[in-house]
Amino acid sequence: MVTKPLYTTISTGKYKGKKLELPSLESTRSTKAILKGSLFDTLQYEVMDTTFVEVFGGSGSIGLEALSRGADHAYFIEKEHDAARILKRNCKAIDETHTTVLCGDSFTLLPTLFSTLRTPTYFYFDPPFSIREGMEEVYQNTLRLIASLPQDKTIAAIVEHMSAEVLPETIGSYTLQKTKKFGKSSLSYYR
Repeated sequence: MVTKPLYTTISTGKYKGKKLELPSLESTRSTKAILKGSLFDTLQYEVMDTTFVEVFGGSGSIGLEALSRGADHAYFIEKEHDAARILKRNCKAIDETHTTVLCGDSFTLLPTLFSTLRTPTYFYFDPPFSIREGMEEVYQNTLRLIASLPQDKTIAAIVEHMSAEVLPETIGSYTLQKTKKFGKSSLSYYR
């Protein structure tokens, strides 16, 4: 049985209304529209002229939304092959010049990206929920990755996580500014 592709759209900015294909929900989890809307209501115009890194890329919907709203460049890291293929197609369809897709493990690849960042950067972390098989340590590993972010290049680290997962008040030199809950998912902002 052939399944029809699922889509989401960019909600605001120069690419408003453009469709993005979503990877299989068996391998990735799509960010809820209400959560994405809240994220960009919080960031507003701060995202303009910045770099945006979507650490667990999926479809790229968050980073491509940031690009649509004025970010200079969006980087994506995605490990799962089918999701990475769809992510590359989405970037090509929206803005191939201002996007970079890195295929592989976020925990290995993100540190290699630090030296290439030239403008202030937002890091968006949406790791697989720890309830998935093999992901029991994903939050601890993500917290270590956040602690390693270069202070001189980081505007904020934003984490999309299970609401049941309470994140610490500080991660390395970053302090929790706020957490917003959306049912089973939450967004936590560190600066």
